[in-house]
Amino acid sequence: MKTKLFFFFLIYLFIATLFLCNSFAQDYTTWHLPEGAKARLGKGTVEKVAYSPDGNVIAVASGIGIWLYDLQTYQEISLLRGHTDGVYSVAFSREGDTLASGSRDGTVRLWDVDTGRHLRTLKGHTGAVHSVAFSPEGQILASGSQDETIVFWDLATGEHKQILRGHTRAVNSVAFSPEGQILASGGFNGDGIHLWDVATGEHKQTLQGHGMLAYSVAFSPDGETLASGGLYGIIVFWDATTGEHKQILKTRAHVHSVAFSPDGETLASGSAGGGIVFWDVATGEHKQILKRHTDVRSVAFSPDGETLASGSADGIVFRDVATGKQKQTLKGHTDSVNSVAFSPDGETLASGSAGGGIVFWDVATGEHKQTLKTHGGLVNSVAFSPDGETLASGSAGGRIFLWDVATGEHKQTLKTHGGLVYNIAFSREGRTLARGSEKDNTIGFWDVATGEHKQTLKGHTRAVHSVAFSPDGQILASGSLDGTIGLWDVATGEHKQTLKGHTGAVHNVAFSPDGQTLASGSRDEAIRFWDVATGKQKQTLKGHGMLASAFSPDGQILASGSLDGTIGLWDVQTGFEKQRFTGHRGWVRSVVFSPDGQILASGSADGTVLLWHITPTTTKRP
Repeated sequence: MKTKLFFFFLIYLFIATLFLCNSFAQDYTTWHLPEGAKARLGKGTVEKVAYSPDGNVIAVASGIGIWLYDLQTYQEISLLRGHTDGVYSVAFSREGDTLASGSRDGTVRLWDVDTGRHLRTLKGHTGAVHSVAFSPEGQILASGSQDETIVFWDLATGEHKQILRGHTRAVNSVAFSPEGQILASGGFNGDGIHLWDVATGEHKQTLQGHGMLAYSVAFSPDGETLASGGLYGIIVFWDATTGEHKQILKTRAHVHSVAFSPDGETLASGSAGGGIVFWDVATGEHKQILKRHTDVRSVAFSPDGETLASGSADGIVFRDVATGKQKQTLKGHTDSVNSVAFSPDGETLASGSAGGGIVFWDVATGEHKQTLKTHGGLVNSVAFSPDGETLASGSAGGRIFLWDVATGEHKQTLKTHGGLVYNIAFSREGRTLARGSEKDNTIGFWDVATGEHKQTLKGHTRAVHSVAFSPDGQILASGSLDGTIGLWDVATGEHKQTLKGHTGAVHNVAFSPDGQTLASGSRDEAIRFWDVATGKQKQTLKGHGMLASAFSPDGQILASGSLDGTIGLWDVQTGFEKQRFTGHRGWVRSVVFSPDGQILASGSADGTVLLWHITPTTTKRP
């Protein structure tokens, strides 16, 4: 009998394990979740990548923390969380047992690589920390900051040994020479590149030649050459001893990152235009150009020099240096998430990012289903048609794309008159698509079936950031940077009335499910409820600079996404704030309820989407 019971217990454990695996197949989607969240989709924006000295681990500085990956299996090891804002820079110690990170929160943190344990927080900067670097002997950590200073930290005590002053703008990058005697730092806005004596902290020289900004600096392995990358695609080779120009290389886009191969024969550069270039250091000729990337933020050679890792909105891509061929991609990293939308059946979530990508996510499992990558420019808005068969996306250059949801294929492009597409909306029956314009402050209607432009509505004096159809499809509401809200008759295109009251730009408008109330959000930190029939203001909720809003399907709750990275849940009848969700590390640009009202999705500038539980406890009245 006991044997049978044990056998059934094993079967139960096996079934339970399968269920858990299917519920969220990617374990990392549930790592370090904030209270109230169900899952995290995406791993955050990519700022910097760094190899461990033994080449077994790669660290990724992201919008939500630091990811560590095992390079034998390409699996996630851990997500290091502790910074209160996005992480800009990471660096391994010489032994590889300690990782340093610099963040927009103004602190430097030290981590135990084996355990992921936070060791120490180094405080002293008054601005974001853009770059960190260990000295070759491992006793000093240098950090460059938005506060225009460089700090030398004593790693034994955690105290700052010296503060280097001389930059007049933010310090973007710091690098030690191989022998550790010189520190190079790249500045912002014409500040040049500075060379410092590490032993004394004295300023040795300022190298000019980059125009406005130097994003990245790196020493060659022999210490004789300093490379810098910056605006307008300029890369400069400097004589590290004399500070003289040795060579100037030119690419087509701003260079965000430069790195020397371990043998010193090749320089890799990553640019805003998405290109990676391999340069011959001796001749200055480009050896190879790799273009299949989006906005490359960081490049790093493996210690053996055989692989180049690059971080961008496409994820982390590993390429064979000899052939340029892609070896592996770590997916899940995205750029700023500007818009999220549930499919009508609630099974799929679409997210549009600043990097130009659209991702379909499986809501039940958190798995990445598909990526649509033909925009070539930031995606500001995504919307499903009422039948769920078409996804519309709006992006830079005034382009609106229509996609087949089942296949992911591009169906057609709606021709507009240029400018950013901030927001798009389908009419109730799905035959009309509306968009707000940045270029001429108008609202346009397009026929979805034919792609033809139907009508232009004029009246706003500044860019239109938000449009929304009433549930019955008879009224369109528009929110503008001019601080007003327009109500329009959809059938005739006539302007019905203008709602005034906000003292700042109106970024979002949303109709209640019954169509009687309109909610509007502004940077004036006020959410206003309006009576649609009369145009009169019903209620004002203060204290949230709202960028996004959505009503729950039953109309009782309004969710608001804010500049401070939080999400508020408000009782529509009383105006009472029921709950505040906290967990994003950047602006919340989009919020949307699932059709059944049980999940709230939020998209953020930190490069992630959070799924939040909406339960009777969450929405109970005070």
